[in-house]
Amino acid sequence: MDSFDLDIAIFGGGIAGLWTLARLRRAGYRVALFERRALGGVQSIASQGIIHGGTKYALTGRLTGSAMAIGEMPGIWRAALAGDGEVDLRTVRVLAPQQYLWSTGSLASGMAGFFAGKVMQSRMQALPAGGFPPPFDDPRFRGSVYRLDEPVLDARSLAEALATQYGEACGLVPASLAVERLPRGWRLVSPETGERRVAALVLAAGHGNAALLGQLGQDGPAMQTRPLHMIMVRGALPPLYAHCLGASANPRLTVTSYPMDDGRVVWYLGGQVAEEGVGRSPAAQIAAGRDELATLLPWMSFPDTEWATFAVDRAEVATGGGRRPDDAFVGETDGLFTCWPTKLAFAPRVARLVAGGLQRQGIGPQAGGVPDLGLARPPVARLPWDEVETWN
Repeated sequence: MDSFDLDIAIFGGGIAGLWTLARLRRAGYRVALFERRALGGVQSIASQGIIHGGTKYALTGRLTGSAMAIGEMPGIWRAALAGDGEVDLRTVRVLAPQQYLWSTGSLASGMAGFFAGKVMQSRMQALPAGGFPPPFDDPRFRGSVYRLDEPVLDARSLAEALATQYGEACGLVPASLAVERLPRGWRLVSPETGERRVAALVLAAGHGNAALLGQLGQDGPAMQTRPLHMIMVRGALPPLYAHCLGASANPRLTVTSYPMDDGRVVWYLGGQVAEEGVGRSPAAQIAAGRDELATLLPWMSFPDTEWATFAVDRAEVATGGGRRPDDAFVGETDGLFTCWPTKLAFAPRVARLVAGGLQRQGIGPQAGGVPDLGLARPPVARLPWDEVETWN
């Protein structure tokens, strides 16, 4: 039997990588996680923290592949938040226990009938006109509001919770680290770590997976990126966690909120405005965001607010026509797993798929314990609005 210093080496400290680390540690594997920048990664920390249950993917009036694949995720996350899951997330800050979906007018009868059907009743509930939450309780609002049973989490708090529990197995990857294929397993070498023999590698580095695959001499799986130009508004704003119904399966606007210590609230704006704003300058994107809020929330005013934007690439497995993948992706070859979760909510699914792949390949726990990497621990990533130097 081959002798390994590590059972598994994970590259990438986003939430999918950290959740995979946690699951494999609980299964008895000796696992090390290598991260170049900060735990929480790039895409995870820039996400809106939404634990999707698939409702927004059913907005065309039918249950899509995405809606069905992600449907079980909120239950898995809720169990973890209660301390009853495979990962203990009891210390994670839940920004909102549910979200809302609103329309600016009457829903089309066919879509309204779909939302009222048995399939969707467990996922969303229509609210009576007298029970709308702010800011839709204003008498000038004309439209419909649905409650979605999908929580919104503080992405940094989530990264902190996992780093606290599993940070001892995480190290800042040295630039000199070389990875070589062995007849069975892999060899990791650097002056900082010495030589480590590893049974399997897990690539969970998001956008960085393509470069890692190239360094390992692999020509796939192929990666695609779908960029976003997110908008941030900071000021005396009411907390809002809602999607505005658009003409497609993607919401026209998605708003999540982050209460700051000084009493102000940051609105983080995604949806179509973020996708369509990729080619715009920050100033033009801010103008587009102002126009969108004026159109969709015309009874509100935004005095004394500050604005900024944030660009991020969503890295995913390549698909025909560049469409969004329906599911998380874990590609596996001999001793190598390449992961793109597609959505924050899919992190547990990535971990499950990796664990299943290890079993299929006959890679079981051998080494045990917590590895001493001899490396500095990565810090926890900062939220996008904490990275902004100049607000407009």
